[in-house]
Amino acid sequence: MTQPFAIPEEMRARGLGLTPSTILKRTACAAALPLLLLAACDSPTDDATAATRQNSSAIAPRAGVSTSIEQVPQADLKSAVGSSSAQSFYEQAGWSAVWSGEAEQELRQALSDRARHGLDQVAFLDVQGNSPAEREAALTNAALAYAAALGRGLVDPADLHDIYSVPRPDSNVASGLSSALQNGRVGQWLASLAPQDREYKALSDAYLRMQQVADSERNITVPGGDLIRQGDTDSRLPQIARVLARDGYLNRAGYSAQDGSGAYDSRVEQAIRKLQEDRGIHVDGVIGPETVQALNTGADDRARAAAVALERRRWLERNAPSTRIDVNTAAAKLEYVRDGQLADRRDVIVGQPGWETPQLGTSFYRLVANPNWTVPKSIERDEGLANKSASYLRSKNMVRRDGWVVQLPGPDNALGMVKFDLDNDHAIYLHDTAAKSLFSEDVRQLSHGCIRVENALEFASMIARDTGITGKWQDARQEGGETYLRLPDPIPVRLMYHPTHLDASGEIRFVQDIYDWNGPVAEKLGFGRGTADRRIAKVEDIGP
Repeated sequence: MTQPFAIPEEMRARGLGLTPSTILKRTACAAALPLLLLAACDSPTDDATAATRQNSSAIAPRAGVSTSIEQVPQADLKSAVGSSSAQSFYEQAGWSAVWSGEAEQELRQALSDRARHGLDQVAFLDVQGNSPAEREAALTNAALAYAAALGRGLVDPADLHDIYSVPRPDSNVASGLSSALQNGRVGQWLASLAPQDREYKALSDAYLRMQQVADSERNITVPGGDLIRQGDTDSRLPQIARVLARDGYLNRAGYSAQDGSGAYDSRVEQAIRKLQEDRGIHVDGVIGPETVQALNTGADDRARAAAVALERRRWLERNAPSTRIDVNTAAAKLEYVRDGQLADRRDVIVGQPGWETPQLGTSFYRLVANPNWTVPKSIERDEGLANKSASYLRSKNMVRRDGWVVQLPGPDNALGMVKFDLDNDHAIYLHDTAAKSLFSEDVRQLSHGCIRVENALEFASMIARDTGITGKWQDARQEGGETYLRLPDPIPVRLMYHPTHLDASGEIRFVQDIYDWNGPVAEKLGFGRGTADRRIAKVEDIGP
């Protein structure tokens, strides 16, 4: 693991509503664990995170825990506070100190558990000096920064991507900290800010598990050799089983009786198939060079991927619309949620590297039966359509209209028989496809950015039924020409990129980072970019 780093001081702050009169100054003392012990537990115990522990305990802890608030001269506090967020906080508080020993203990305890959120490589609590004013300001800076990271994410995705419009949480951490301090619930408040769903917990558990095995099993390397097929015996198989168990593909306890046999049985083959599916390797259960390379991707890389996955989920609003369509472009999967229940899940084809499907928050507002396809100029140039003969265009059911290449409706249309119009300025939408064989590909990042839906007509019929327009949809289909059918109520759509996620069976999957979008997030979380592990497919296809 890499050395931790301190996050930037500058943070946005919103209204606070804290005045000196609202701060309760308590005089009783409570017997509790000394802060010295909390500081000693501030981060994991391996050497790579020792600097985090040192930074987080840079303020010497008090010998006891007090509920009273130490008086700090305003001039000293104004001099110690540097960040704009903390300045705004203390302006609303009348430049009065707000931290009791008890509140400090709760903050330190919360920070000591930040590995649960994949944030243990970030030093939130740091100060130069140890005066009361410096201590006070450092605690506020740490609380605001950590709360913002939990509630909205440490990283702003808009800084990493030209296009990012998926709705994010609206977290007013300054007001929340004010209330938490007033009510003596700093720890409880911080614990409430991160996502509370089972996927976040599963990713958290995966991160902690991968961190735990990273040191003890970092040096496991499966050597190359002959292909291994089910039924074969190979001396590498016990080592392969150990790696599969380490990475969660194989129950090591259940396989232990076979560990020394070197036999490639059906249980190991099923684990290999899952690994191959995750990494975009042809799923055949044969252990060849690509599969060996995937096996040699270590726990460090998986821990990094899990930490990034936790961060990506902190970007998402906590209460997503109860009816929505979610597309995970990394996994090339679509989920349709209706009234809070998963109604449908199917494969999709999404943008290939260089034509990445953007991360959008948008809405599906219109079905289009028997669509025309007006070829975008970028695809026309990329696929060389400008130089194609009239006979070639006729063979593709295409014509030229006012300087544009247009493909007419029909079963060979690149949009297939139905288009799902999305409300956005980027010409991104869902649609059927004439190239249905591509859904069987191991890597389905193959399009020019739009999303092709498997069995799209079936999906359209489901949407029509659920929205009460089945009759109108059937009539539109039978007309033969392009027909637009607006939904009674638009359905929210989120196009997201989550390489590490829970699959339909509730298991963590680490699919390949085909867009190479994890690296910049990992770096901002204090990790390295990680190893390249991508298999990019390319097909001759003119569709959007």
